[in-house]
Amino acid sequence: MNFGDQIKTLREKNNLLQRQVASSLDVDTAMLSKIERGDRRAKREYIPILAKLFDYDEKELVNLWLADQVFDLLKNEPNAMDVLTSVSKSINTTNKQD
Repeated sequence: MNFGDQIKTLREKNNLLQRQVASSLDVDTAMLSKIERGDRRAKREYIPILAKLFDYDEKELVNLWLADQVFDLLKNEPNAMDVLTSVSKSINTTNKQD
């Protein structure tokens, strides 16, 4: 599931209209609709607002948001898996140093 799908699912689960969620984010309904469809990327600053609004794990929303960013960047790259492996190794090395 991507970020937009999760936001739509959470919105519907909480019986909220798009205009209600859009108002919380200070965006118009059309923008929220585009975010839910995956046509536009949500700003990272929306994540804590959405997590609180939906009483949902902020870390999970961050994970989905970041995964969408990475996917968009690599989706057409033939060596995407090699890049992800390299990034994973770099992250593991960095985390061990911290």
